[in-house]
Amino acid sequence: MVTVSPPIAPSTAPAPVTVDVGPLRFEDVVAVARHGAPVVLSDAALAALDRARAVIDALAAGETPAYGVSTGFGALATRHIPAAMRAQLQRSLVRSHAAGSGPPVEREVVRALMLLRLSTLATGHTGVRRGTAEAYAALLTHGITPVVPEHGSLGCSGDLAPLSACALALMGEGEVDDADGVRRPAHEALAAAGLTPVELAAKEGLALINGTDGMLGMLVMAVTDLRMLLRTADVAAAMSVEAQLATDRVFAADLQALRPHPGQADAAANLRALLADSPVVASHRGPDCNRVQDAYSLRCSPQVHGAARDTVAHAATVAGRELASAVDNPVVVDDRVESNGNFHGAPVGYVLDFLAIAAADVASISERRTDRFLDRARSHDLPPFLAADPGVDSGHMIAQYTQAGIVSELKRLAVPASVDSIPSSAMQEDHVSMGWAAARKLRRSVDGLAQVLAIEVLTAARALDLRAPLEPAPGTGAVVRLLRDAGVEGPGPDRHLAPEIATAVGLVRSGAVLAAVQSQIGDLA
Repeated sequence: MVTVSPPIAPSTAPAPVTVDVGPLRFEDVVAVARHGAPVVLSDAALAALDRARAVIDALAAGETPAYGVSTGFGALATRHIPAAMRAQLQRSLVRSHAAGSGPPVEREVVRALMLLRLSTLATGHTGVRRGTAEAYAALLTHGITPVVPEHGSLGCSGDLAPLSACALALMGEGEVDDADGVRRPAHEALAAAGLTPVELAAKEGLALINGTDGMLGMLVMAVTDLRMLLRTADVAAAMSVEAQLATDRVFAADLQALRPHPGQADAAANLRALLADSPVVASHRGPDCNRVQDAYSLRCSPQVHGAARDTVAHAATVAGRELASAVDNPVVVDDRVESNGNFHGAPVGYVLDFLAIAAADVASISERRTDRFLDRARSHDLPPFLAADPGVDSGHMIAQYTQAGIVSELKRLAVPASVDSIPSSAMQEDHVSMGWAAARKLRRSVDGLAQVLAIEVLTAARALDLRAPLEPAPGTGAVVRLLRDAGVEGPGPDRHLAPEIATAVGLVRSGAVLAAVQSQIGDLA
C-alpha cells in the first residue's frame, strides 16, 4: 500500500526532536516518522525515569507480588516469579509476544510507534531504566527500524505484537532495516551503529510493549494528511464548479452562516476565494443566470467537506489527549505501582473509524463531480467524456471507472473495526478495541482519497482547457499550469492515461496542488 506523503519535505536534515515529560506535538511525530529526525531525551525526562525506576527496584526487592514485576502476564498473572528468573521473564515476554504475521508495515508507522512508546517511557510512569530509554532513542536516531508484521494487535493491552517486535530489536534479536534500508539481523545493525543490545530488567519488557502507540501514530499521520487533502478537495471542487459553469452564489457567507458548522464555513470560504476573479464564472454570472440549483455534488461541497473537517478536528482533539497520556499497565504513580485499563484502544479506535467514514464520503462526492464532466447531458456542452473525437476517442471514460472502483473500496473500508471484539488470553482480555485494524484500513482510505481527488483535478483541468478562450481563476489556473508543467498534456487524441493519473496523484499527495493554489491566492482555511 502506498501512503500519502507529507505536504513539503524538508530541504535540510531535520532538527532533533526532544522527548520531554510533556506531550509531543503532531509535527514532532511527523518529523521523526517521515523525515528521520533524531531523538534526544530531556533532562527532566531522565530525572522522571530515575524516580520511577527507584520505585520498581524497591518493589522488586520486596516480598509482595506485583504484576509485571514478579508475576506472569495476562491469564498467567497468578504465577509468582522468583527473583532469579525475572530477567528471563522479561525476555520471554518479548519473545513470545513478538508473534506477528504478514507483510511488514511501513517504516513511518514503526518510527511513529517507537517515538510514542518512548514518549510514554519519558513520563516516568513506566519504571524503565534511563539506559533502556536512551537505547530505544538511539534506534530512532540511527535509523534502525524493526521489522513489524502487519497482523498481531487487537488494540487492547496495547499494540502488543508490533511493540514486541521493536523491543525484540532492542534486545538484539529479530530483523531490522538499517538506515540505508538494508534488512539484516538486529544484532548486526546494532553493532554497526556502535550500539549494545539491552538486557531487560524487571518490569521493562512489559513497559516496552503495553501501549496504544501504533494506532496513535497512524492516527496522527492520518490527521496530518487529511488536513491537507481536505483543502485539496476544496480546490478540486472549485475546479469542477468552474468548469461545469455552476454558480458560486450558493457559497455566500450569509447563506453558510445559517448553518454555523465551522468546517462548512471554512470550506465555503475556500471555494469563494478559489472562484474569485474567474472569467469562466463571470461569463455566466448576472441577471440572466438561472443556475441556482446545481447538482448536490457541486452545491453541497462545503457541507460535505465541512463535515469531514469537523470530524478531523474531533480526531485531532482525541489524538492530542493521547499524546499527553502515559499508557502502560501497571503504572508507577508517586511511590506505588497500580494496575489500570488505560491500554484499551477504544478512544483511538472510534475516531480512526470515524475518519474512514469521512474519507469515503469526500471521495464519493468527488467521484460524482467528476462523472458530471463526462455526460454531455450534464456537462453544459463539453464533448462526451471530454474526448477529442468521441467514438474514436474515449477521453476520461475509464478514469471515472478507476475512481468508482476506489470509492467502492473506501465504502467497504468505512465499516467500523472498533465494533468488533474477540476475547483473548483465556478470557482475561475479554473485550478488545481492534484499534490497530481501524488504523490499518484508514491508511488505505487516506491513500484512496488522494487518488480520487487527483482524478477529479486531472479531469477538471482538461475541462477548463476546453472552456478556452475563457481563462480560469488565478488559483485553479495555477493547478492547470502545474499539471501541464509536470508533463500532463491538455485535451487531444487518446493517449496512455495511467501515467498522467500517476503524475496527478503524486502532485496531490505531495501537497504540490495545494501549494500551487496558495502561491496565487494565499493560504486556504
